[in-house]
Amino acid sequence: MDIYNFISFTGIAVIIFIAWLCSENKKVLNRKAVVWGVLLQLLLAVFIFQVPIGAKIFLVLNNIVIKILNSASAGSKFLFGRLALAPGEVGENGETSLGFILAFQVFPAIIFFSAFISALYYLRIMPFIIRCFSKIFTRLMRISGAESLVAASNIFVGIESILCVKPYLEKMTRSEMCTILTAGMATVASNVLVLYVFCLKNQFPAIAGHLISASLLSAPAAIVISKIILPEQERPLTLGTDIMPHYEREDNVFVAIINGANAGVRMIVGIAALLIAVLGIVALIDLFLAGTSGWLNCSFGLNMHWSLKGIMGLIFYPLTLIIGVAPVDAGIIASIIGERMVLTEVVAYQDLAQALSRQLILQPRSAVVATYALCGFAHLASMAIFVGGMSALAPSKIRVIAEVAPRALLAANLACLLTACIAGTFFTNSSVLLGIGF
Repeated sequence: MDIYNFISFTGIAVIIFIAWLCSENKKVLNRKAVVWGVLLQLLLAVFIFQVPIGAKIFLVLNNIVIKILNSASAGSKFLFGRLALAPGEVGENGETSLGFILAFQVFPAIIFFSAFISALYYLRIMPFIIRCFSKIFTRLMRISGAESLVAASNIFVGIESILCVKPYLEKMTRSEMCTILTAGMATVASNVLVLYVFCLKNQFPAIAGHLISASLLSAPAAIVISKIILPEQERPLTLGTDIMPHYEREDNVFVAIINGANAGVRMIVGIAALLIAVLGIVALIDLFLAGTSGWLNCSFGLNMHWSLKGIMGLIFYPLTLIIGVAPVDAGIIASIIGERMVLTEVVAYQDLAQALSRQLILQPRSAVVATYALCGFAHLASMAIFVGGMSALAPSKIRVIAEVAPRALLAANLACLLTACIAGTFFTNSSVLLGIGF
C-alpha cells in the first residue's frame, strides 16, 4: 500500500466523519448500517480489484457490455448513417466519422438498453437479482425491507426503482425517504451507464467494468451515509422484513421490449431537455461571473477566472485530495467532480474523457478514482426529478420529501466520494482490472 492508497483508506473515515457532522441527530447512529455497509464495500472491492477471479469476471462483464454496445449501434447506423459513426470509425461503404455527436451515437444505445432491461424484468431475471441484494442489506444493516429493496434496485435502474415499493411510500418514515432519495442519486441507471461507457471507452477501455463495480459499491455507500445524515428515529413498517418488488408484468416479452424502448425514448427527451436547460442557465451565470470578476477578485484578494465550474472546483478540491487523488491532478479532477453537482454527470464524464485524450491527467489512479466519484446522479437537476417522481407517487408526503431532499443530495455526493475512497484504497498498477487502459 503506497501513500495514496493509505490516503484513500483514511478518507473512508473522513467522509463518514463529515457525514456525522452533518447529521440531524448526532446521538442516534445505526452502527450496524455503518459497519456492515463499509464492510460490504470493502469485501466487494477486494473481490473486484485484488482477487484474480473477481477481476476477470468484471473484465468479462466489461467486454460483454462493449459488445452489446456495438450491437446497439447497428440500428442507429441504419437510421442515421455517417452521423452514427464513432470518432475514428469507418462505415461499411468506406465513409468516415464526422466526430462525436451525442444525440446520434449515444442516445440510441439508451433505447436499446432500456428495452433489454425491460425484457430481463419480464423474464424475472432482474427481480430475482434485486431481491438477493435486498435480502443482504435488510438482514445485515438493520434497515427496512422497503428501503433496502430500492437501494438494490438502483444498482440496475433509475427513478423507476421507486415503483417497486409504491404500496409502502405513504407510510414511510423521514429516514426511509432520505435513504430512497440518496440511493437514487448516488447510483446510475444501467441504461444511462452506456452513455458514460461510450464517452470514455476509447480513452479508458475497461470503463464498463469500473462503472459496473461502482454501481455495486455505491448502493451500500448510499445506505451508510444517509443513515448517518438522517438517522432513523421512528419504527419503519417493513423493518427487518423481506418484501417482494411491486411491478406490473407485461403480457409478453415483445410488449416488454416495446414499452422498454418507449421508456428509453422518454428518458432521452428528458436528458436532452435537461442538458439544454442546465447548460444554458450555467452559461448565463458564467457570463455574469465573468462580468463581475474584477470586483470579485478585488473583494476577495484573488486573481482567478470566475465561473461556476471554477467555484465548485475550489469547494471540492480538499475532498478530491481526501479521496486519494494526487495533488498534480487534484485541480482538474476537483473541477470535474464539482461541475457534476450543477452540470450533471453526463457533462462531467465528457470532460473527463477530453482531459484524458488531451493528457491533462498525469496519473492513472486519478482517472480511476474520478470515474468512481462521478458515478451517480448526485446533482441539483436529478434531485428535482426524484422529488417530482416520488411526490407524484406519494402526494401526502410532499412536504417531507421536499424537506429531506437537500440532505439526500448531500448524502449522495458523500456516498459517491466514499465509493471513490474504496476504489482508491485498492488501486495498484498491477491490478488486473484497474491496470488496463493506460
